[in-house]
Amino acid sequence: MKYSEKGVEYHLQIRKGDVGKYVILPGDPKRCKKIASFLDDAKLIADNREYTTYTGYLDGEKVSVTSTGIGGPSASIAMEELVACGADTFVRVGTCGGIDTEVKGGDLIVATGAIRMEGTSKEYAPIEFPAIANLEVINALVKSAKEVTNVPVHTGVVQCKDAFYGQHSPEKMPVSYELLNKWEAWKRLGCKGSEMESAALFIVASHLHVRCGTVLLVMGNQEREKLGLDNPIAHDTEQGIKVAIEAIKKLIKEDKQ
Repeated sequence: MKYSEKGVEYHLQIRKGDVGKYVILPGDPKRCKKIASFLDDAKLIADNREYTTYTGYLDGEKVSVTSTGIGGPSASIAMEELVACGADTFVRVGTCGGIDTEVKGGDLIVATGAIRMEGTSKEYAPIEFPAIANLEVINALVKSAKEVTNVPVHTGVVQCKDAFYGQHSPEKMPVSYELLNKWEAWKRLGCKGSEMESAALFIVASHLHVRCGTVLLVMGNQEREKLGLDNPIAHDTEQGIKVAIEAIKKLIKEDKQ
């Protein structure tokens, strides 16, 4: 059932023709304008709730930027409505906290897959089905990161959760026994970082048969802090944005070939 005028997506307030096949997905609506500045002739298309959408061009191809808000539920809504309007290739550009002690603040992570410790993906697929990024998008992100940045780039699995404070104050939660034990498992398995959207996006992308990948700025690493290791804190997403833009360019070129 639709709750808005015919042809207009209820949450994003967009329609077919408003967005390109390629979409960059930040979480924060305030990052959309900055990302759109990397596009040619970018225009604000819609701004509703946590969803802000710009559309412009890269190498002559229509490309859009849409914010997803925080967490899997709003991210899945964004992807569903963007696909309904013609999008088929997505790059999440976001932030995370490091888990692996080799990962430092200011580094980048290109996610190859995501741990489904959130609720949204369970309403799409059985828990046995893995949340994995698209290989073409992964490769484009890794190549781009090596070309346009000089910061360390890690590839691997990220953990996705719904409760931010369940990660940062697990001992205070009634289910501390579960949170602490699973966090220890993620560490032993070499999980690179913790965030909130990629698992849902990867599963929804599998369901809708579209491509999705993720590049993340590591803001800091609580495990390094616990061990008394150097723990730089980073907030500037510029490097991740540049990687996402260059990756989209590569995908446009490859798709044309």
